[in-house]
Amino acid sequence: MGTAIRIAISIAGALLVSWLALLLYVWVRRPPERVLRESLRLLPDTVRLLRGIAGDRALARGVRVRLWLLLAYLAFPIDLVPDFLPLIGYADDVVVVTAVLRSVVRRAGPDAVRRHWRGTPEGLAALWRVARLPGDP
Repeated sequence: MGTAIRIAISIAGALLVSWLALLLYVWVRRPPERVLRESLRLLPDTVRLLRGIAGDRALARGVRVRLWLLLAYLAFPIDLVPDFLPLIGYADDVVVVTAVLRSVVRRAGPDAVRRHWRGTPEGLAALWRVARLPGDP
């Protein structure tokens, strides 16, 4: 067997193992079903929030770039975990959004989220619960 074939098989194997590890992580970290349903109802307001924060030039460039990458991930039609898989199909989106949002809040502060939230106060409180953000909304 040639070196190129061994390298290709090794890369394919590493990608498969990485994908399986991600699938396991999403399965373990998936929110409870009621929280997942609540998260999906918040999706339009959350996308508006992310777009607003991503366009805020007062925030650090790293925060904005992170959010634009997240928006691109959400818009991309192919998910890391296919949506047709029960329970975890949409959970990967929730886990990724939660991780990025927590990172943004740590870097930009909760005031940036409050300032750009266009939904209801109840929706903001739900977002705070789902993303387990520090402090009160």
